[in-house]
This record gives sequence, C-alpha cells and structure tokens, in this order.
Amino acid sequence: MNFTSTICPYCGCGCGLNLVTVDGKIKGVEPWKRSPVNEGKLCPKGNYSYEFINHDDRLKYPLIKENNGFKKATWDEALSLIASKLKKIKEEDKDALGFLGSARCTNEDNYIFQKFARTVIGTNNVDNCANLCHGPSIMGLNLTFGSGAMTNSIDDLEESDCIFIIGSNPLEQHPLIGRRVLRAKRKGAKIVVVDPRYTSIARFADLFLPLKPGTDVALINSLMNVIMEEGLEDNEFINKRTKNFEELEEHIKEFDPYKVEKITGTPESLIKEAALMYGQADNAVILYCLGITEHINGTDNVISLSNLAMLTGNIGKRGTGLNPLRGQNNVQGSCDMGVIPYFYPGYQKVIIDENREKMEDIWRCGELNYLPGIQLSEMMEAAYEGTIKGLYLMGENPMVADPDLRHVKESLERLELLVVQDIFLTETAELADFVLPAACFAEKNGTFTNTERRVRRVRKAANSPGEAMEDWMIISRLAREMGSDLFNFKDSGEIFSEIRKVTPQYGGMDLSRINKPEGLQWPCPTEDHPGTTILHQDSFSTSDGKGVFYKIEPNNSTEIQNPEYPFILTTGRVVFQFQTGTMTMRSETLTKQYPESYVEINDEDAHVLGIMNGEKLNISSKIGDIDIKARITSDIMPGVIFVPFHFAEGEEVINVLTCAESLDPVSKMPPLKLCPVKIRKS
Repeated sequence: MNFTSTICPYCGCGCGLNLVTVDGKIKGVEPWKRSPVNEGKLCPKGNYSYEFINHDDRLKYPLIKENNGFKKATWDEALSLIASKLKKIKEEDKDALGFLGSARCTNEDNYIFQKFARTVIGTNNVDNCANLCHGPSIMGLNLTFGSGAMTNSIDDLEESDCIFIIGSNPLEQHPLIGRRVLRAKRKGAKIVVVDPRYTSIARFADLFLPLKPGTDVALINSLMNVIMEEGLEDNEFINKRTKNFEELEEHIKEFDPYKVEKITGTPESLIKEAALMYGQADNAVILYCLGITEHINGTDNVISLSNLAMLTGNIGKRGTGLNPLRGQNNVQGSCDMGVIPYFYPGYQKVIIDENREKMEDIWRCGELNYLPGIQLSEMMEAAYEGTIKGLYLMGENPMVADPDLRHVKESLERLELLVVQDIFLTETAELADFVLPAACFAEKNGTFTNTERRVRRVRKAANSPGEAMEDWMIISRLAREMGSDLFNFKDSGEIFSEIRKVTPQYGGMDLSRINKPEGLQWPCPTEDHPGTTILHQDSFSTSDGKGVFYKIEPNNSTEIQNPEYPFILTTGRVVFQFQTGTMTMRSETLTKQYPESYVEINDEDAHVLGIMNGEKLNISSKIGDIDIKARITSDIMPGVIFVPFHFAEGEEVINVLTCAESLDPVSKMPPLKLCPVKIRKS
C-alpha cells in the first residue's frame, strides 16, 4: 500500500489529500493533515475523488469519427490526421481556429496548450472556462485594483470581524472555505449573507438579506449610502490610496435604502443593519462567487464590491479583502498560464509590443500575433457563422456548461474540425471528429494554483488506462507532428522552469520550494521572496499604485421583469456534484446522494399554481423548455426558482433554457444566473 500526496481535482479550495494505491491501482483517499488549506479534512467530493479514476468509461485509445460512430485508432494515425486538418485551416486563416483549455488540467498542461495555439498555429483564440465563471473578476478587479485575483488567504477569514458573503454558498460550493467561515463565527465574527435563497451558509448567518437576482449593484450602492450617511468610510485610506472617489460619493446619494428595497426586494431595515455590521467592523472581508459574476453586468457587480471594500479601507491587511472563490481546481492557474485571448502568461497583454518581444525571445518562435483573440462565448457564435472552422477542446464540455445548448450543438456541428481531449466520452466528445484520451489528475505530475493563488505540486499515483497520455504530452507530440521544435520537454518539471521565465508572478518558485505542503502564493518574483499572502498591502497593482473608484449604475435590463416569463431562473451547485458531472456522476457514492435534478420553487408560488411536491413541471424560456421535478420550499424568494446545473441526463439539462444573446460588454459573460421563465405542469 502506497500513499501519494496530491491536490483534490474539484473546487478551487485546493485541498490536499493522500491517494491510496494498492498493486498499482488507486483504491481510496486518506487525510493529508499537513495540507494548510484543509488540515486533513475533506468534503464528500474529496473523500470519494478516487471513485471515477478506474471507471469503465475512461477513454483508453484515440478515436476517429466514422459513419456516425467511432473507430479505435493509433496515436500516430490520429495525430497525423489532426495535424493535416489543422494545417489546412491555418493556411486559409490561422484565426479560423479556436482553442479551449481546461481548469481541471495542470499549469503545465495549460501553459503548453496556449503556447501551441500562439506559436504553432499563430492565433490568440485561446480561452478557458473562466469566461463562464470569473471573467468579470479578472476584468473588474484589474480595473479597480490592477490585479484580478483573490486578495487574501483562506486562513485570513479566522481573523475577520465581519464576513460579507454575496452570490456564494461556500458550504456547498467550497466546503473547506465554509469550514473557515464557521470557525471565524465561533471566534466572534459576524456573518452577513446575501442571496435569493436561504442557503446552508445562511442558516449560520447573523444577518440574511434576500435579494432579487440581477439587482446586486443597487444593493451594494445602498450599503455604501448608509456607510457614508453614518460616517463609517475610511477617509485616510480613501485619500492616500484611491482616486475618483468624488464621483462615486455623489452617485451613491441616490441609493436610499427605502428606494432600493423596491428594486431588490431586500427590506430597508436589513440593508441598514448589514451596512452597519460591515462598516463598523475593524476587519471585514467580502466573499463572492458566480452569483455575482454570471450576469450581463457581472463586471459592474465586481467593481461595485471593490468600491465597497475601498470605501471602508478593508484591503491590504489580515482579515479583510475582496475574495472571488474560484470554481474549479485550477481555474486560477489556467488564467495565470495565459489561457486567455488577450493575455500571455502572467496577465501580460498581447497588444503591448514589449510583451510580445519578450515572449518571442524566450520561445524562439518568430513573430507572434498582435491581435487579441476571441473568447469562449464568442467562439460558439463564430463557429455558427463559419468564421471559426476548427475547435480544439482540452477538458471542456460546452454541451452541458454553455448557455443555449441547442445553438451550441448547431455551432459545433458546423465545424470542419472538432477535436476533444478528455478522460471520458463527454456530451461534447460525442460530436467530435477526433477524441484523444487524457490522463486524469491522479496520473500526472505538475502543479495546481488554488483560489488563494497558492501553487502546489500534483503527484502521479498510478498509470493511465490503456494508451491515455498526460495532456501536455499529447499537445507536444501534435506540435512536433506539425513541424515545431519548441516542445521537446522531457517532463513537467522542465515546463515549470519555462513557466518561471515567462511569468513574473512565478519567477521565484522552483520545484523544491513548492514541494512543501504549503507551496507558495504568488506573486513570488525572486527565489528569496517568501510569497505573498495578502495583495495590495502598501499600494495597488495599478500603474500609479492607486485603487480606482467607479460610478456604477444598476442593471436596468428588461429581462429582469418580463410579464410573459414571470419567474427568474437561477442556477448553482450542490455539495455532492460538480460542474457538468463528468467525474462526480461516475462516482457511485456521490450519485447515490444526488441522482437527479430538481427545481426549487417557493411554497407560495406553488400554492398559487397548484403544484405538489415532486410533481413534474415544464419550465420554458424564450429559447427552450425542460421537464423537471418540483421541490417546494420556503427557502427561496417568491418569483425565483433554482435548478442545479450539474445534470446532463434526460430532459433536465438546464442550459437548454439559458440564453447567450446578451453578454457582459466587458467580460463577454452570459447571464447564466438570471433567465426569465414560465412554469406549467407537465
């Protein structure tokens, strides 16, 4: 029996665990008590993260589409054909190809992936799932703070006097962060929760504010209104470390809590109480997640939270900060590695000549494309219109994750080339021309970067099934097939050495330093640097070191109020499932706990519509409909319904309903958390 210390493959917490191997097969999970994030504790997903690894559905050999089915192929055959088709499209237009990396793959996998797109193909059309989760965080925090990452560390929560949680349910989404919140409460911290649902974390809150989806800006502006009225702003911080405050100060006078109650559905008294609780705290922290970002004004929501944190001086010290909780195990790392159409690794803009010249010099690749690429949400439309002719997907499953799935399917079917590299034959892989079998987290070496910017080792515990290979190996082999000599890496360690050269935030990290259980938090620019637990301690990362206030108007989208579709659909996670269910649905233990989807509906709405608990309902939006069982509860606001987004079976795929015709103008985020619908009995 062997024990291999590694990192959980699920949410962004980055919990450490020990994989137990018997006779070369992974048989279980044991605690890794030295892991600083979780101290040996795990949620249900982490405890049973080994169950999908040896599942019979694992892809073992390359597959080529033939007569509407797949035939088994050799690696040489598959990669030769893929290379020839990529070359053909590239010769016509290199920007007719798009590449989607994966938040479930290592930093090394993602680094090689974007390097392939940029050097072998010559396009910046490379993106990852952050576009469908925390794209607004990257854009919004870059505008206000100069850096689009979580400002503080997870253990900081235990030093907070007030924890303000909005658009997040950490006990379900990030359970080991939820554990820290509860520990902080036992130490005396006040907890404020804002949500359309009375969630599991809300049950522990000192104050719960119900909020109509899509009205976050109005609420946050109103909180600042009260803070200013009560004289709780931090004038010293504002004067020394920020700019543009005068414009915001005048703007928030309009957001009297009495008026805002009519917009948000949040009682005036609760707005005032929450503002005082946050504003009077010595150290107050904000946690948020997709309930803030997955809107057509998601970037505005993030900027508004930045305004609130700067107004009270809750930035740059322990127990404070503005902290987006990353959804997947390595979504932070995939962004760090430049799997973004407008950034090289380390968030270096592709449009800046100096950055391009630096990359050309290190990569020895000749002239790089200076035009920013298009994002994930734009790629699907481009595929539909024919301007994108080929897509290469590494560990992405848009046939469940993306909005307007009927349109996604039509878009993918119009492609000349679709390559899917994954561990299972996903709903998207079924549409592919080529399917390439990849190694899972337990079968590779490398690094993950968690939500608090902590970089740590991922260690191989077993061999991959059949002929499956590590993702970076597949991409490197394909690059060589296409004539490139820039991908002759012998192992993931050599790749990490190159990552350090091109990524300033990782410059001081070598494998010996991050081999320790705690790893290192970026930025870590030099080898004698201890890593950075708290961002923006003395100055912000903007060009002049000042945080920037912005005047933000509420979202006045007509989609929030729609007489034809009177209910607002919002979506989210349950603790026993994860993302599109590719891995958790193949865990027998987890699936037993949550085998099927449901729709939460308020008991008053159910009474008016004559709906019984467990009854099948038809939910329809302007683009589609699904049939799903009702779960009647008083824990959701009237007029709002909730459906988990994990389920892809039968008629319960929620993104059949969600629409992508309106996007956040800054981040291109579709409104996955706000979809007008109507309800009838099936």
